[in-house]
Amino acid sequence: MDHSIVVLVVEDDPMIQSVVQEALEEGGFDAVIASSGEEAVKLLDDLQRFRALLTDVNLGRDRMDGWDVGRFVREADPAFPVIYMTGDSAAEWAARGVPGSLLLTKPFAPSQVIAAVTQLLNNANPAVPPTA
Repeated sequence: MDHSIVVLVVEDDPMIQSVVQEALEEGGFDAVIASSGEEAVKLLDDLQRFRALLTDVNLGRDRMDGWDVGRFVREADPAFPVIYMTGDSAAEWAARGVPGSLLLTKPFAPSQVIAAVTQLLNNANPAVPPTA
């Protein structure tokens, strides 16, 4: 699968990791799981490997939360698709989320994960080169 679409999933809860990974794989995507913001940033050193970021907002005791990871990836690529997941921080999305991102409120259906990733990838339109 050389041309698979790989989504970086940042989630500290193993049960949610499993649900999201299974949903993405059933939707035809590959998922790489990071359990912390710091781990995600290390993986994002190879940004070309990934086509989207799906991150939990609250990542346990980590110094980096999902808002930080979203900002980090957008500094590297201003158009990179970012989807946040949260059970209790939805009200902060407008102020702390990156522009053009999506928010999934927990609990969500696995089909919502696929719909969100697909929507952002379709909006990114990678076939059109940026204008200078």
